[in-house]
Amino acid sequence: MRDSTISLLRDLIAIDSVNPSLVAGGAGEAGVAARAADEMRAIGLDVEITEVSPGRPNVVGVMEGNRPGPSLMFCGHLDTVGVAGMKAPFDPAEREGRIYGRGSQDMKGGLAAMIGATARLAAAGGIKAGRLILAGVADEEYASLGADALVQSWKADAAVITEPTDLIVATGHKGFSWVEITTDGRAAHGSRPLDGRDAIMRMGRVLAKLEHLDRELQSRPPEAGLGTASLHASLIEGGREMSTYPDRCVLRMERRTVVGESIDLALMEAKSILEGLKQEDPSFSGSASLLFGRDPYQIGEGHPLTEAMSKAVSSTGRDVHQSGMSFWTDAAILGKAGIPTVIFGPGGAGLHSIEEYVISEAVLACRDALANLALGFCC
Repeated sequence: MRDSTISLLRDLIAIDSVNPSLVAGGAGEAGVAARAADEMRAIGLDVEITEVSPGRPNVVGVMEGNRPGPSLMFCGHLDTVGVAGMKAPFDPAEREGRIYGRGSQDMKGGLAAMIGATARLAAAGGIKAGRLILAGVADEEYASLGADALVQSWKADAAVITEPTDLIVATGHKGFSWVEITTDGRAAHGSRPLDGRDAIMRMGRVLAKLEHLDRELQSRPPEAGLGTASLHASLIEGGREMSTYPDRCVLRMERRTVVGESIDLALMEAKSILEGLKQEDPSFSGSASLLFGRDPYQIGEGHPLTEAMSKAVSSTGRDVHQSGMSFWTDAAILGKAGIPTVIFGPGGAGLHSIEEYVISEAVLACRDALANLALGFCC
């Protein structure tokens, strides 16, 4: 018979939860939140569903211990990225120990593992003390509205974000900043170069400077487990028609940050580049603005939660590995709210790609380690 955690995972994958802030018309989190809530109620949790935006809920389930004690939170996001190019994104296919489908790795495998861990605890009589909080949050793939709302209403002494880490105990991750850069030109007929000023050509100068900065960032000594800071040009647009000098060009770029770098650092770097180009050519005109950003995150070295999570992994018979992750997670939001957090989840491949999968055995191993952590923590 199929394991109940894997059955739940298949159900979650089969529900479209594409983030509508990323893809116009995306289904959002309501359907998958309802399925998670049903499962939480079935194992005896008190469940609360709260909209953080119209039609976009968080779901929180709580298991109470027999006496007061520490609180532990398992948290994962309900939304996924889009499915363009995928043949059957919501048909969870199983092949060679892998389960394919959109969100299988990022991160419905982690959601199934944390709910499955709680089901095992419930079947064994629950936790001895304190409380275990399961949180499924909306919008992590865009602006993390769900995690921002969660920490306003819920607190815990420690937390695990069950993003896919290949069963590595992750102690931190990079941050990011989104910056928009605009270069100004002057529209004119394509046959009259003395009248026109090419905004796209001027953006080329900016791109050259950004490429140089990226090479310099990546030449720095890497942060342990995180790698180096970096940047890339994400989106660009400009021009009106073929025979007109473009009067405006807009670039949107992303800067990945490491611990010690602020959200507004990317904006300061962009403004410095624009000022330098203005000094080289007084006719150059451009501007930059910060669109959005999130801080990097790092739990303290040797933190008791890191050691407790490592011990829980070891108790399943697995080797323990600690490291950082390159991708951003809601751990930064929980950490900023005063909740020490590690990231720990199953392995797979293809997150955000057209062929995504999670390893079934890793989902079960994650579940067992989370259950062990809760038993040792909530006592």
